[in-house]
Amino acid sequence: MDSRDLTAFVQFSSAEVRRETVFESERLWCQVLSFERSQRIGPLGDARSDAMFTILAGEAVFQVDGRRKRLAQWGTILVPSGTRVTVTNASVDPLVLLLVAAPPPEPEERETPG
Repeated sequence: MDSRDLTAFVQFSSAEVRRETVFESERLWCQVLSFERSQRIGPLGDARSDAMFTILAGEAVFQVDGRRKRLAQWGTILVPSGTRVTVTNASVDPLVLLLVAAPPPEPEERETPG
């Protein structure tokens, strides 16, 4: 069994959204994303991977294939394979997300600039 303390992966940068990989296996991939004020990522997605974003702290606006949803702490959203998502920090406070994708997205889809 492998375990991690997610707080160790929360790191902020004024230059870009920080993305820290927590776990990676043949069937699952997980990152912590840390956003400062007004930062965003996307659009990003993968043709074969479903992704789940869970808000650990803060508020976010998600745009998934033209649909918009604002969520607060503990809110979660599913982004089905083949769709694109853009995530924006929706408040002046920091935003921390847990991103889980299965199967792991293609490497070029993991680091799409925001």
